[in-house]
Amino acid sequence: MSADVHEPAHHDDDIPGELVNQLDAAIERLAAANAVAEVSPVFEVIDAARPLLFDARGLDALCARVPAIEAAGFFRGSDWDYPQTLVPSLAMRTVRHGDPIATLVESLSQIRLLAVAKGDYSHPSVSAEHANHFLAQVMAMNLDIVVSDLQESDRLRPDRLGYAVQSLYRYLLDHLGYQNLLEQLVAEVWRIQAQRPVQVDGVKQMVTQIAACLNRPDTQTGEAGEDARKLVDAVFGPTEGCREDPGLDVYAERLASMDDATLLQEAIAFAQAMHGTGLVSPYMPGFIRYLRQRWNALIPTALGLSQTGEDAFHCYPALIHTLIDEALFPDTSQAAYGLAMLLERGILYSPPVAPSLWRQLRLSLCDAAAKKIVAVFGTRRSPECFLLADVLNVLGSPLGVGQGNYPTCQSTRALSMWAYNTPAELLRVVAWAARDDEVIMRFEGNSLSSRELGDGLATTPPVEVDAVSLLTVPHLDRVYFEMGRRSIGRGEDPHKWVNAEFHGDHVGHGFRIAVDVFTGGLKDFEGFIRDFYAAYHPFYNDNIPVINPQPAGIAVTDSATRFLGWHAITIQRLALDPGQVMRVYFFNPNNDSGQDWGQEIVTSTQGNGELFGEASLPVAQFASRLYVFHYDPLEKGDPAEVPAGEVDQAMGLAQDSWASGR
Repeated sequence: MSADVHEPAHHDDDIPGELVNQLDAAIERLAAANAVAEVSPVFEVIDAARPLLFDARGLDALCARVPAIEAAGFFRGSDWDYPQTLVPSLAMRTVRHGDPIATLVESLSQIRLLAVAKGDYSHPSVSAEHANHFLAQVMAMNLDIVVSDLQESDRLRPDRLGYAVQSLYRYLLDHLGYQNLLEQLVAEVWRIQAQRPVQVDGVKQMVTQIAACLNRPDTQTGEAGEDARKLVDAVFGPTEGCREDPGLDVYAERLASMDDATLLQEAIAFAQAMHGTGLVSPYMPGFIRYLRQRWNALIPTALGLSQTGEDAFHCYPALIHTLIDEALFPDTSQAAYGLAMLLERGILYSPPVAPSLWRQLRLSLCDAAAKKIVAVFGTRRSPECFLLADVLNVLGSPLGVGQGNYPTCQSTRALSMWAYNTPAELLRVVAWAARDDEVIMRFEGNSLSSRELGDGLATTPPVEVDAVSLLTVPHLDRVYFEMGRRSIGRGEDPHKWVNAEFHGDHVGHGFRIAVDVFTGGLKDFEGFIRDFYAAYHPFYNDNIPVINPQPAGIAVTDSATRFLGWHAITIQRLALDPGQVMRVYFFNPNNDSGQDWGQEIVTSTQGNGELFGEASLPVAQFASRLYVFHYDPLEKGDPAEVPAGEVDQAMGLAQDSWASGR
């Protein structure tokens, strides 16, 4: 090996030379083995690198050896060999919660990116800017282990791995600085909140970290300062009465001495902070509960309601007041936003919804359901309270529901479609799962009980989800899986029969799939694309809008256009964006719709006419990843009228990505 590759870092003298020598020897053996064989001794390098992760001098030595580690083929044959495709949120999970080997490889990958970011190493597929941006995002998500003590789960990892990760992130922070980190963290929170997710625990943790950054005397806030302060204020001090975060008890005392004019100012400030960020401060429930005793008529102002929401509030006062009394506490503060958006949607004017909510209020949970909620949400409130709060959140933000880290996109999509389209149906399923520990659905005339079925796609119960999903998804997953099993062997994709039975009658009876079920190859792909345009594009279907959102399936690719798998989404609508480009607006249940699918296809979540929770793409880009859709065969235009240029663009993008070789 050439001498320049092994140039030692300036601190090598301060660490046991034996450790560095072992690493150098392991790298040389790996390079030699990779020159002649497919199976290489990467574990030797991992074992030699592990003890060097625990302090800055060892990390200096690793950083200096990045070119040698890369040249030896350490990352070859793994996802880490394509650093341009790595995802910060997945990297964060791997480094904190992955198995030891994955954590160590991810750590070495991040050390490599630091060398790229500093300009010490040039990588063919990653720029210094990209490396810097990636590391800042990962660090932003892991900032708690830099600014505070390790959590119990980190301390208990084998081989003191948690301490190694903490050492790595302190090292990265020393080299990248707080200001860059703060800007990334603030941008990431605003990007996520533009989608108005139901689950905001992670976002609030990030805002807490932003607050910790702002409170450091050495922090230069730069351009991010105002946006950062807006987020911190929304969570910790949205009004004059709680501006300095005095604590819930002190704020309660202050409320009692406020006059009406001051209360009005507090109400307006709470509403502005909540709707401006999508985040609710723990101070807000105390304020609204105080208004329940003193000034009920001010609650619509505090919730920031328009005339639509205010009318619904005044039409159903007993129901709304009871929902506030039973669901709104500091531990469930986000339910204030859920309630506000539920009222804004006007769904209480649908006759079955109000009685369904009264049933929910009076519902007693079975032991199994209560234990699930306690295991995830704790005992600060009753399981019924946590469930009711998330019922409000899901009904208020149907496109904010996420599947967590579980293969249950079908069931999560169903929850979203019901909350959006048929809220009483959602409330019925919730009541069954919570009260009876069972969900019953009909399939081709037969009743299917989730209680009598084996596991579906998810083998473990979900935990990173809202309480509605927590209780319903395991049941729905089993039923969906059984419907699919009963549809096998019919010569076509089971979704043709399953989707309408599972999601409801509003699913179109027309069905189109781009892939042959038996061979996996494309079949009549041009006809498939033309039928999609004729069924959905307003220019070619007599300008008929999407009446009911429809289930569809996409072929997901990464930023290197590699096929990752099939995924369930909902087509919400098609419309011209502000730039007069026709776009498909769709719901993606995967918790974050902003994704890079390669070929410069980057799903947009804001700035192109999206409603909260929608993702969007120009029609041809969307069609290039579509592989199955439903439609109404009686309301379809002429496929022959779709321009060849549009069809060719969609087909070309597909055939150069997921459809390559099909």
